Amino acid sequence: MKLATLCYIKHSGKTLMIHRIKKADDVHQGKWNGLGGKFEPGETPEECVIREVREESGLTIINPTLKGFLTFPLFSKNEDWYAFVFVATQFEGTLIESNEGNLAWIDDDKLLSLPLWEGDLIFLPHLNEAGFFSGKFIYHVGNLIDHNMMFYK
Repeated sequence: MKLATLCYIKHSGKTLMIHRIKKADDVHQGKWNGLGGKFEPGETPEECVIREVREESGLTIINPTLKGFLTFPLFSKNEDWYAFVFVATQFEGTLIESNEGNLAWIDDDKLLSLPLWEGDLIFLPHLNEAGFFSGKFIYHVGNLIDHNMMFYK
């Protein structure tokens, strides 16, 4: 089982995204994604997301808001992935070159037209809503085959 974080940094009608094209053997190869990554031992979700965003972008997010929890059964290498989804609107620092992919501020109204995971098209519109969501997304050979979501207001 893999524990991870995913963060969508929002500023002036745009969202910071990463185009995953730089790492060999990347399960996200060619996709656009929020920033984040796997937990290190002993980290809280908040510590993980702040560290991962800083490592990938050079930005230090302030007061990230936990918006959801995603479950991906057997997502990669026969392992379940669990991701804590955050939104951040406050940050400090300057963008750096990421070794994960190319960073870009994407207009919010163009976000869903990027090459995203199919499940992202389902949960991303809920990031701006009040409350919390939980979703389960089942992929087979990179294709979404089933999902369900619950919303807590």
